[in-house]
Amino acid sequence: MTEGIWHGGDLARARAQFPDAPKPWIDLSTGINPIPYPLPALPLSLWQRLPGADDEAALLAAARKAYRVPAGAGTIAAPGTQILIDLLPRVLPDLVSAGPVAVLGPTYAEHAQAWRKAGADVAEAMTPADTMQAASIVVVNPNNPDGRCLPAGELAAMAARCAGRGGMLILDEAFCDFTPEASLLPALPPATIVLRSFGKTYGLAGVRLGFAIGDGGAVAALQAAMGPWAVAGPALAIGAQALADTEWLAQAEAARAADAARLDALLSPLGRVVGGTTLFRLLATPAAPALFAHLGRQGIYVRRFQNDATWLRFGLPGNAAGWERLEAAMPSAVLLSQRA
Repeated sequence: MTEGIWHGGDLARARAQFPDAPKPWIDLSTGINPIPYPLPALPLSLWQRLPGADDEAALLAAARKAYRVPAGAGTIAAPGTQILIDLLPRVLPDLVSAGPVAVLGPTYAEHAQAWRKAGADVAEAMTPADTMQAASIVVVNPNNPDGRCLPAGELAAMAARCAGRGGMLILDEAFCDFTPEASLLPALPPATIVLRSFGKTYGLAGVRLGFAIGDGGAVAALQAAMGPWAVAGPALAIGAQALADTEWLAQAEAARAADAARLDALLSPLGRVVGGTTLFRLLATPAAPALFAHLGRQGIYVRRFQNDATWLRFGLPGNAAGWERLEAAMPSAVLLSQRA
């Protein structure tokens, strides 16, 4: 974990904060599908040899089809999108020197930090209008944590402005799999890099797999910086099979959408459900600190935010026991919220 930035999934911190909480913990602090893609049986050879070019080619072919990548756009696989976020400012120093980098927020904090570490002048924009003077723009779409989506036309206009200033649009589509209509692919404009995450939708974050798609020069620079064999052989095989399994994706989308609606109904009495995506919901309430502690004492870990103490993000329970424990905590949680 990067020092100073809070992330979900840190159950060691949860156990330290609430040592007497019942177990097992119900971890709702991430935006990861709690019901993962069923892992295929993998041949032992995938663990014994270096990843082969044909293995990577099969994954990239599946990714290009699943993400509707236009012909001619560069596409590479990486061991997760986090490494791509960190590498982009380092392998594209011209973007750092071209002018201000606007990060449309509040959003995933690693984006702004990566550009600052590279020496960029970073402006954290609160609205699209605040990005008008930037040379490069970073947008998470759908946004984490509030689910905000910008229309394709507005994103294309941003990319055109960036291109005219020697910059680039960096578009993080980590949560687009269940809302493909929000993706800027396949109508990919010039001077754009799209990042896609595998582990969130497919519930396999530990596989560490992500993609960069778009501007050929930028994609090539990222590939060169990672070097050979960047993605493990088992990850290549799992990703290729899962991305081709459109039936599983459709069933998972419908099931998680129903879960999200169920979660909204539980959270509505606690405050205002600001939004979110199919995999998480964002609650705004003055009682957020008290609710975080209340749920933590009951072994339910949710996501707090450094930038807004009134926010809590809730992921989806993955089984009946998880839903039952969350529902059991609601009556006393409602009382806490009413006192705030």
